[in-house]
Amino acid sequence: MSAFPRFGENAQTQTLTADDVTMRVVVAGDGPDVIFIPGGDQTAEAYSQQFARLSDVFRCIAYDPRGAGDTVCSPSPWSMADYARDCAAVIDNICGGEAVVTGLSLGGLVTQQVAIDFPDRVQLAIPMGTAAYIDGFTRDWMQSEIDLRKTGVRLPESFLAPHYAVYAFPAKALHDSALWEEIKERYTHRFANRDPADLIAQWEACLEFDCREQLRNCPVPFHVIGFSEDVQTAPAMCRVVADLVPNGVFHEIAGLGHVSMISHQPDVVAAKLREIVLRHFN
Repeated sequence: MSAFPRFGENAQTQTLTADDVTMRVVVAGDGPDVIFIPGGDQTAEAYSQQFARLSDVFRCIAYDPRGAGDTVCSPSPWSMADYARDCAAVIDNICGGEAVVTGLSLGGLVTQQVAIDFPDRVQLAIPMGTAAYIDGFTRDWMQSEIDLRKTGVRLPESFLAPHYAVYAFPAKALHDSALWEEIKERYTHRFANRDPADLIAQWEACLEFDCREQLRNCPVPFHVIGFSEDVQTAPAMCRVVADLVPNGVFHEIAGLGHVSMISHQPDVVAAKLREIVLRHFN
């Protein structure tokens, strides 16, 4: 089993080189362009189930970010501005200069930075499971993970899924026996092969991120999605983003965790994205 569900046959893969990065980009469907930015430790496949549900109406685009998958770039550290430039390059070269941009977790932070740095390229920003600044429990947890890896410790494979899944899914999902078996296999595969240096680089970029002041003057319309059972980025963190930006709307989806869009409740997330984007264009 792969780390994420695979793309369908209609998805096409291409390579894009821009400045110091060569990205693997996946495209499927026709319609308004919607770019999906993966979260930390995720590849483009994190959105394969969204592609399957949305490519009938949208042209869906995702790519491997710095530090994951087949994308090759200059050595870390990488800033959120670097990640934003990568997304802007995808918009320019794949989407003809403008697109709807959405992303989860790290991808949600990048979504905000793209809207701030390249507002003329972003028709609509939909950050999910996000924050304008990471503090409190989430900061302490992420820093402890970084510090652990800097000591050279590698977590045993048997520990990976029980450790990471509790930050990704709500209790009801974890206690669904069939779903847990799928989650366990995927998370073990995903993190067993994870280069600690890439995890450190991605997560440090998140902890250095603070766009609170920049959001106040961002002209791009925002629809911010939070999940009620999200341990990593609680809905209150997401709401701050919607409140700071001049044209912001907050949505809270009940019963979902940080990564529920993968395998747990992909239909629910896809339906909300479809509703938001179609309303924007209509």
